[in-house]
Amino acid sequence: MRSNTKLIIILMVLFASAAMLSACASSRSGQVYSRDQARQEMRVNYGTVKEVRTVLIEGTQSGVGAVAGGVTGGVLGSMIGGGRGRILGTVIGALGGAAGGALAEEEITKKQGVEVTVEMDTGEIVTIVQEADMQFYAGDRVRVLRASDGSSRVQK
Repeated sequence: MRSNTKLIIILMVLFASAAMLSACASSRSGQVYSRDQARQEMRVNYGTVKEVRTVLIEGTQSGVGAVAGGVTGGVLGSMIGGGRGRILGTVIGALGGAAGGALAEEEITKKQGVEVTVEMDTGEIVTIVQEADMQFYAGDRVRVLRASDGSSRVQK
């Protein structure tokens, strides 16, 4: 195989891998709704922010990163040597790529978050973790939206 063709194949595989990884990132934002949440009734409660902590929301581990990494590693490994060396390179490349892809997926999809503790007007105290796309401070008046699926979000 010519080196230009190999380079094009590598670039296509890497591009496809990156596209699949970015498509897997789901939002835990207080301002973003999934398709399933649209047009669904939510209970609205009001309260006062008592405490805000910065947290890290772990990345996804869907397996897409491992598959994409395995394919990329296998393609790259198959370009090494010939005969049995090529087979060994393909296997080692696929295994290493799968491990690296799984780690990359988790790292790429990590999000900064906030843990917001709210004292509801009823006296109930709740804590909700969501993406850090809004600033909350102790004393802020907020509304807490509670969906029928058990999820909640804090909004100003």
